Amino acid sequence: MEKIHIDWKKTLVAVLDIVVAVYLVMAVTSWNNPDRTKTFCQKVDINIEDADTEGFLSDVEVKRMLQQKNVFPLNKSMPDIDVREMEDILAVSPFIENAQVYKTEDGNVNVNLTQRMPVIRIKSDNGSDYYVDNRGGIMPNTKYVANLIICTGDITRKYAQETLFNVADYICHDDFWRNQVVQLNVLPDHTIEMVPRVGDHIVYLGSGTDIESKLSRLYKFYKYGLSEAGWNKYKYISVEFSNQIICKRK
Repeated sequence: MEKIHIDWKKTLVAVLDIVVAVYLVMAVTSWNNPDRTKTFCQKVDINIEDADTEGFLSDVEVKRMLQQKNVFPLNKSMPDIDVREMEDILAVSPFIENAQVYKTEDGNVNVNLTQRMPVIRIKSDNGSDYYVDNRGGIMPNTKYVANLIICTGDITRKYAQETLFNVADYICHDDFWRNQVVQLNVLPDHTIEMVPRVGDHIVYLGSGTDIESKLSRLYKFYKYGLSEAGWNKYKYISVEFSNQIICKRK
């Protein structure tokens, strides 16, 4: 029987080559795909849409809301961060319209928010104090101060969400009137008075309908009438009826 001769030196070299090759493959794979269980949140980016306008949200407030529920993700293990839970917590806020939270490959957590934008503040004779947002929804009173039109007088929530919202929405979308109107006052018969920023007079709008036409006539009167006669000549200006303006002198 012929003996099989084994070259142990060559065999050992071949085995070592295989071991080294396997090690290199595992090392490269490990470097390119780090164990996610050992990664932690390095940064939290809070992005609030329209943050520079008259909303109530701030980065500090959002962080506080998450910290109160012990879900603020900074320095927490990435697999343990529940973005859906964070979204649900933020969505409860009456000042947030939409919340999206997601994790990134580099260990960051992004929080993207759309806030509800207040249009008018209601301070009714019955003691109610709240805001109406840009979709006609009710927002609760808050410690934050916004430069909004104040609506006072005999106001129900239905009247605020329907009539006053439509009036204020038109005013807020017009550059001139947005800067000119300070206050709306609702009388017991649900007609509306308007307090301007410039001029020592009250404007009577009548009902909350046909606002575009009424303010268009008033703008022309301001431009061609009061600019000549003087802004303080009249104490009461009525644009209630179409095609006419009624003024009362002081």
